[in-house]
Amino acid sequence: MKYAKIYIPILLLILAKLSFSQFGTKGSFGSPENPIRIALVPSQEAGKVITSTNKLIEILKAQTGYSFVTYTPSNYIVAVEAFGSNKADIGFLNSFSYILANSKYGAEAVLKIVRRNGDTTYGGQFIAHVDSGIDSIQQLQGKRVAYVDPASASGYILPKAKLQQAGITPAQEVFAQRHDNVVMMIYQRQVDAGAAYYSDPDRKTGEIQDAIALVLKQYPDAKEKLKSIGFTERIANDPVMFRKDFPREMRDKIVSALVMYANSPDGRKTMSGMYGIEGLLPCRNADYEPLRQMLKAQGMDVEELIRKSKK
Repeated sequence: MKYAKIYIPILLLILAKLSFSQFGTKGSFGSPENPIRIALVPSQEAGKVITSTNKLIEILKAQTGYSFVTYTPSNYIVAVEAFGSNKADIGFLNSFSYILANSKYGAEAVLKIVRRNGDTTYGGQFIAHVDSGIDSIQQLQGKRVAYVDPASASGYILPKAKLQQAGITPAQEVFAQRHDNVVMMIYQRQVDAGAAYYSDPDRKTGEIQDAIALVLKQYPDAKEKLKSIGFTERIANDPVMFRKDFPREMRDKIVSALVMYANSPDGRKTMSGMYGIEGLLPCRNADYEPLRQMLKAQGMDVEELIRKSKK
């Protein structure tokens, strides 16, 4: 009994200490112990994106005092679900992922990407070989057409909608998985035509900025061998989104720092490695309503399209 009086209090103190260290609460949100998590869109140039993002979060920490970590989900579905499982606080994702994350978890689009030439919208183009005899999308009826993947806006969703609206049904549709693969398939005459992203040539240099530019190192004559035969509708550029209950004061501080840095010469240089970002502008959920309506009109399900692209 004498020993119990001595050791029981000591044992209770030890257990309390263990419980606190193992199950104690994390530091305040935005602290090194509980950093703000940024989800990045899965990319074929992951190394380049991460390098640019590391510099960005250093700048953000210096400007806001908050700590950040990046998170690269294995695919778009995982990225969307991260907003429902508290694994992502901010997301640099594509428009279709945003629509799904907004619908399911209330994620909010706060900024949208500005790209070269000051573009705040983007779309796709149909490409054919100059020797194909195809000069318009109307001639794609019964032809072989290559797309990027089912979750690509400019490389599938928008082109597919364009063909459906025109009543055109290709004989064969293949998914090349990447924009450059679509262009190469057309160049090599593996398909009759294909769809990939389109951007206007650089206004200062005249340098082409569309998907054909991706293969010029391998096929220097691609500009002469390939031609555009039609264009899709354009939609708002991809957003930067925040989870539904992100603290407003913190969000405003981060948004201000992001915009200031993204629109600076050094920021444009750094963030061009993050999906070609050359600036950021405010946006609203309503900016993506035309895309929702287009999907609804065409009977396309966003979640199923994203899921199909990763099978």
